[in-house]
Amino acid sequence: MGSVATIQTLLDARTLWHAGRQASVADDGEPSGHAPLDRLLPQGGWPRRALTELLLPADGVGELALLMPTLARLTQTAATVAVIAPPYLPYAPAWQAAGIDLAHLQIIDATPRDGLWAFEQCLRSGACAAVLGWPQQASAPSLRRLQVAADSGDCLGFAFRDHAHAANPSPAALRLLRTAPAAGTPAWQILKCRGGPAPAQRFVIEAG
Repeated sequence: MGSVATIQTLLDARTLWHAGRQASVADDGEPSGHAPLDRLLPQGGWPRRALTELLLPADGVGELALLMPTLARLTQTAATVAVIAPPYLPYAPAWQAAGIDLAHLQIIDATPRDGLWAFEQCLRSGACAAVLGWPQQASAPSLRRLQVAADSGDCLGFAFRDHAHAANPSPAALRLLRTAPAAGTPAWQILKCRGGPAPAQRFVIEAG
């Protein structure tokens, strides 16, 4: 019979959070490139080996700008970034201007059903540093598989979904909701984060 994880093991691995106790979390997150966000997250950045869910009122509301610093840093170190069935064809000159090395960017075209499968396989493969996907109709078990795959593949997973899903529970380690603009700047609310309670403070993407 396989070994059984103890509660302390789960706490140490931040799989389980003990309510009422300040989480002891090292600053071992992947820097997002946005200081206001990194200051709010217990790990000081994107949770590694995990799925991050970005909940949006519509496509094209600043969600890619949120990820560009991280994707640029990864591709510039020859790490592969996979983009699974994006709703619109990425505009290569804009990605290059953001610092993305296109030689290490893989765009995978697929139907919604095949896209979910491809998303999971890329996360699990160990060949990708980050994977972006749009699993709009994913069930709770499907999202759980994506989270497990990101952990198994030592990968950053980013799932773009409709904001209507904000009311539903999710196994994602981090959930961000795009909220009403603040002074014309994209604003985000942390709904859930690994390592502690979600902060009430919103953050904005700083220009420049």
